Amino acid sequence: MTHAHITSWLITIILFFIAVSLQRSGASKAKIVQMALRLFYIFTIITGVLLLYSIASISILYIIKAIVGLWLIGAMEMVLSGMKKGKNTNVAWIQWIVAFVLVLFLGFMLPLGFDLF
Repeated sequence: MTHAHITSWLITIILFFIAVSLQRSGASKAKIVQMALRLFYIFTIITGVLLLYSIASISILYIIKAIVGLWLIGAMEMVLSGMKKGKNTNVAWIQWIVAFVLVLFLGFMLPLGFDLF
């Protein structure tokens, strides 16, 4: 299940950057990519929940990682909706960067992740 989760969030990140670039260029396909991105949000959340249920004892760090992961998805939506409305998205981008770094650090630090730290 770990590989499915990693694949899911990796595709989510790629689709996010594609949606941002399409949104900036004003392409009509931006809405289609954004809908596919929302589908992968769901895949990422489902695989993350299944990973949590597969753990024998859930530490508080796993709960924090799940909350930060949801924050990351929310930041992605804030960036895309702000761009669509023509608003300044600097705060949303800062949130995205902070949440992304935190979720990667927690994901790789915890026992289900890879041994990077």
